[in-house]
Amino acid sequence: QVQLVESGGGLVQPGGSLRLSCAASGSIFSIYAVGWYRQAPGKQRELVAGISGGRTNYADSVKGRFTISRDNAKNTVYLQMNSLKPEDTAVYYCNAKYHSNNYWGQGTQVTVSS
Repeated sequence: QVQLVESGGGLVQPGGSLRLSCAASGSIFSIYAVGWYRQAPGKQRELVAGISGGRTNYADSVKGRFTISRDNAKNTVYLQMNSLKPEDTAVYYCNAKYHSNNYWGQGTQVTVSS
């Protein structure tokens, strides 16, 4: 069993930055593939960035602006978000997968507005 807690969301102006954190407890977190997803009102949840082993992947819409990283000693995955745009406004969720195990956090709101 894995419990995921996201933090770091908030209100930021366009062009600003935020760093989201996904803290895990309850299992060997380092073996899990972790993804950051987001869901805007009226839209489907979409994958923003993922990290598995030493590999990362990003949605085209965030490439060059967002960076996903993990600190296995702290059981935490981060999403550094730079050059934020109003269209990045959404609830951001952390997801951890290992074989048939699939866990979600409760989400953290990110609002980009002037």
